[in-house]
Amino acid sequence: MREYTKLFIDGRWVDPAKPATLDVINPATEELAGTVAVGSSADVDKAVAAARRTFATWSTTPVADRVALLESIAAEYQNRASDLGAALTEEMGAPKELANGFQINLGAGHLATAIEALKTYTFEEQQGSSLIVKEPIGVCGLITPWNWPLNQIAVKVFPALATGCTMVLKPSERSPFTGQIFAEILEAAGVPAGVFNLVQGDGPGVGVPLSSHPDVDMISFTGSTRAGIDIATNAASGVKRVTQELGGKGPNIVLDDKDFAENVGKGVVTMMLNSGQTCSAPSRMLVPGERMEEAIGVAKEAAASVTVGDPNGDFAIGPVVSKSQFDKIQELIAQGIADGATLAAGGPGRPPGIDKGFFVQPTVFADVKNDMAIAREEIFGPVLTILGYDSVDHAIEIANDTEYGLAGAVAGADLELARSVARRIRSGSVAINGGFDFGAPFGGYKKSGNGREWGAFGFEDYLEIKGILGYAPDEV
Repeated sequence: MREYTKLFIDGRWVDPAKPATLDVINPATEELAGTVAVGSSADVDKAVAAARRTFATWSTTPVADRVALLESIAAEYQNRASDLGAALTEEMGAPKELANGFQINLGAGHLATAIEALKTYTFEEQQGSSLIVKEPIGVCGLITPWNWPLNQIAVKVFPALATGCTMVLKPSERSPFTGQIFAEILEAAGVPAGVFNLVQGDGPGVGVPLSSHPDVDMISFTGSTRAGIDIATNAASGVKRVTQELGGKGPNIVLDDKDFAENVGKGVVTMMLNSGQTCSAPSRMLVPGERMEEAIGVAKEAAASVTVGDPNGDFAIGPVVSKSQFDKIQELIAQGIADGATLAAGGPGRPPGIDKGFFVQPTVFADVKNDMAIAREEIFGPVLTILGYDSVDHAIEIANDTEYGLAGAVAGADLELARSVARRIRSGSVAINGGFDFGAPFGGYKKSGNGREWGAFGFEDYLEIKGILGYAPDEV
């Protein structure tokens, strides 16, 4: 059992100001996986003070030095990869292949991308007689979720370090182990004291005092839309910058062509990745209405191929993260049945043969109407809804009829048509035929948030823009 009894503040592992711990439950076994020390507003004050003091020197560090530090972090990250993978499996139930593969590789990929972007990033540019300067914004409060812990820590911490900011990280209390190991990695890599600080805890105890702290210049949050609204409200009195990556209900428009069956099957499997606990998951599949029965047959077969079980075994997906998440998913599955959607695969309860752990059956609903709860609400589990459309224009209308706008997808053999459809989907990113790019911007429209992460685009929210007028008066 893991026991993490210290917080990382000002380059040292310290006891919390008020002794307190939090139990972390293994979602596969429902047993205690470990405990972590949790902080309070007093610890936030100490961490912010350390970050504020250090900002004066770190913000002026040469780019070459920041590149060297990120490269040192990359080496330490690889040294601890297996430790991170084991932690992911214990704290959130990620299958070992996913934990040691895609989950770990996402963090490494974002780090490598940040290093390359930093090497060529333009922090100063002369325009006429003026100099346009991009300067680090200051002390950043970083609040990350439990579903892709390393990905979300990486897309906040690495851009903050690259741009010369200092920070306080609060990982999710549901997946705190990876945050703890991540802090050990940064310590071993030689991050200067006070530049990076870790305060574990929950939203009321740490998230609220961090987001409302007068000496924090920026908050970057990833999580639910509800929590994002609360954080923005807390931050408003300080007029601090708030960037948010929030909920999603991503459309996946499957075009009517020769690759239809293949793309339906791929869409089902993609949706189930990480037990469906992905804000950008393609959770609303749109298919031609006249091919609904064909889609049901393909989706049923694809869902059956998604094996569920012990994350330490050879299974495609493990449990969802907690009992509360399990219960929410079960309620929405029951609602889908009550609303008259066709249950094509899966359904209520655990998979056959499993009587313990927060395991959910890979579930597919078909003949779904876009006003049903399962089409409107973010289920955040391995549950796919299939909706029919009459034409491409109708598909786009359905796709955009949502309060969310984080990510979308288009699948089809006609690349020009797919490109046209992608342009019309109102979301921060759209993947054509499964496209993926660490350097492309990621973030939401509408209630899916604001700001952008990933690659050089992720630097922008950590920078202030200054115009120095008359810098070169001879140019006038």
